[in-house]
Amino acid sequence: MPRSPGESNPVFVTVGTTSFDALIEALDSERTVKVLEQRGFTELTLQIGRGTYAPTTLRTRGAFKVRVVEYLPSIEREIARAGLVISHAGAGSVFETLRSGTPLLVVVNERLMDNHQVELAEELAERGCLRWCVADGIFGAIEALELDGSGFARKAYDPGECSIKERLEELLF
Repeated sequence: MPRSPGESNPVFVTVGTTSFDALIEALDSERTVKVLEQRGFTELTLQIGRGTYAPTTLRTRGAFKVRVVEYLPSIEREIARAGLVISHAGAGSVFETLRSGTPLLVVVNERLMDNHQVELAEELAERGCLRWCVADGIFGAIEALELDGSGFARKAYDPGECSIKERLEELLF
């Protein structure tokens, strides 16, 4: 949903507690700020985790604020205030964001071995809950966002019912 003019509309980028330098490096350009501003966002926080790449090009520009942090005690607050979350495809970060209802752009780390991230991202994208890309495709994905600061149209995530307790009871009793 679009925010009112003048209202803060942050973008939160997270790699969780991992290292995903390819994502942070892909975003480290003045183009990032320009494209996000054009899409109605007002600030950018990058949580870079254990990565070794420290952004050198991203800078606060005018009213658009840029903040880089290694870790946060909790990403819940950042997710709740964000107009868009750009996240690695770690299940914890993905499902925490989906539960919040914040638009989510997942970036799959292609360098991981036995990469289950693509499967998770594809399944949730097919359900209409999020969009996904690889680090090299981040600008195309950002440019595809709505111009009104709403991110993109999506379906609400339905976590469904966990029936393992019932299944175990059926088997045991």
